[in-house]
Amino acid sequence: MPVVLILTTLPDTEAAQRLAQGALDERLAACVTELGAVRSRYRWKGQIETADEIQLLFKTSAARSMELEQFIRANHPYETPELLSWQAAASNAYAQWVETETQRPTHV
Repeated sequence: MPVVLILTTLPDTEAAQRLAQGALDERLAACVTELGAVRSRYRWKGQIETADEIQLLFKTSAARSMELEQFIRANHPYETPELLSWQAAASNAYAQWVETETQRPTHV
């Protein structure tokens, strides 16, 4: 059973914590791993830039992945955030946990 991984970078720890917590609060991700500080070099608006950033890896279900991507775009401080996603094979137990943790609560 696959899970979806989504990777993004943020400018600082505070922005990373806000984005991770928001995704967890909305049940859009079962887990968010802070991969730590990275240094990115990239071309932006015709110039070579260097930035110290915090990288996050979100684990979600296929059913919630598009909604998580929309959430990240809407709440990310960058004009054009890095947003990379891919499906990964997972153990049945882990994939079931991700599926359970990202289900919308049902109201009766």
